[in-house]
Amino acid sequence: MKNTFFGGYNMPNNDYKFAKNSVFLITGGAGFIGSHICEELVNMGYKVRCLDNFSTGKKENIEHLLNKKNFELIVGDICDLNTCINACLNVDYVSHQAAWGSVPKSIKLPLDYEKINIMGSLNMLQAAALNKVKRFVYASSSSVYGDDKNLLKIENKVGSVLSPYALTKKTVEEYGRLYNNLYDLETIGLRYFNVFGPRQDCNSKYSAVIPVFIKNLLENKKIIINGDGTQSRDFTYVKNVVQANLKAMLAPSSATGEVFNIACGDSIAINSLFSKIALILKSQVKPSYGPIRKGDIKDSKACITKAKKLLGYNPNYNLDDGLEFTIKWYQKKI
Repeated sequence: MKNTFFGGYNMPNNDYKFAKNSVFLITGGAGFIGSHICEELVNMGYKVRCLDNFSTGKKENIEHLLNKKNFELIVGDICDLNTCINACLNVDYVSHQAAWGSVPKSIKLPLDYEKINIMGSLNMLQAAALNKVKRFVYASSSSVYGDDKNLLKIENKVGSVLSPYALTKKTVEEYGRLYNNLYDLETIGLRYFNVFGPRQDCNSKYSAVIPVFIKNLLENKKIIINGDGTQSRDFTYVKNVVQANLKAMLAPSSATGEVFNIACGDSIAINSLFSKIALILKSQVKPSYGPIRKGDIKDSKACITKAKKLLGYNPNYNLDDGLEFTIKWYQKKI
């Protein structure tokens, strides 16, 4: 079944056996990832509540949902506990995506990241527990692996974190585990690996590499790669992340209190990624090279065995598929 919004294929809705009257809260629901989760659940016919303060989210990401009867927008901040408590009223499932991303930005603003990512997440966990939410699924990050020297990242083998952003995600994982074990709130953490896709911001100095490559090549602008370009990443199309969130909500209780890698289980060097995008766009632009960014992991490839086994996660989109859909979206947007 074609997805009429930006191309590609929807996941079959009958894979998800939620009760008909289920209510979902998506924090950061106007953000890149959150808006895709909102869209999927709204299209499935469920009641969806979006909580966002638009500090990084954009109203345009959810514009097409605002007139839907089963979609509700709450403009509010996760740093306010009462807002979180009210947002969780009568909610069955929480998908907690609200956070500030970007390793470089966190190095400049560590106090803000502490407040938003850690305290905001703790507010949400407390609010969900007070409202007896059935399942709390939250976004973590591959950045928690830090200086782990192994190329293949396995959930129980992490190193020392390399940035305030990574520390916030690691801390939220610990709070997630504690709330699962102590406060009768079922939690599951998802460690995202370099998510990309339509709606990802391409205009910020902290934008991720794929939207920056696409935008600059479309506009015939200079490309600067940090480091020598041999560093590798496991890039994950956003629809795979949507699938992971929904399957985590329905996973057996034996999976709760755990964290899972969400990726494709493959990696590509940044130089090769650039060449792939340039080839698709038939661009002759050549990259320049700059200094290595502080806090960056050298290589990253996810082991997704645990997610496949306990969540039933199985990525439907590989890198090439994702790039095709993403580039088509930006070509219409830019």
